[in-house]
Amino acid sequence: MRNRTTTILATLTCGLLLLGACSSSSDDGGSATTSSIPASAVFNATDVGYAQGMIPHHAQAIEMADLVPDRSTNADVLALAAAIRAAQGPEIAELQGWLRDWGQKVPPADADHDMSEYPAMSMTGMLSTADMQRLEAAVGTEFDRLFLEFMVLHHEGAVEMARDEVADGKAPETVGQAERVIEDQTAEIETIEGILAGLPA
Repeated sequence: MRNRTTTILATLTCGLLLLGACSSSSDDGGSATTSSIPASAVFNATDVGYAQGMIPHHAQAIEMADLVPDRSTNADVLALAAAIRAAQGPEIAELQGWLRDWGQKVPPADADHDMSEYPAMSMTGMLSTADMQRLEAAVGTEFDRLFLEFMVLHHEGAVEMARDEVADGKAPETVGQAERVIEDQTAEIETIEGILAGLPA
């Protein structure tokens, strides 16, 4: 009887230790997306969050740019939209490739996809569904102004995300892309503000 009691107590103790380990894992913000990253990895949770967040963020910028040809005749706006598509499409492919190489979840290049399974991500500056509907409904100068104003907010969000990656990321290639995003999109914000200033009142 004494041996049986000892066995039960030992089993309960092991169970409590395992439960404690599980609780620690969830309390420190770990997730299925990032908890498997070994200390020796060439990337960290910041890199994963940046990549997973920037994919749908870029996808929405491309979605916005795709609206331009049917709604605008402004040469500057058309050129800006083409530049956004040309730059951000390849960046999405880079981000997807890094996530695959790291053995991490790869979100689809779809701004409307449910991203709740990617808790490490951050997507500052994303347009709401209502914002996108307003943009889709606009035409002419009204569209140009709304597109440009929304794109400034969108770019500012991307720059904020990229600065976080530069500050805390580990993978050199991902940090390098973030540095380019900061440079390119900061310059585009200045370009956009110039186009906005030239629109008719």
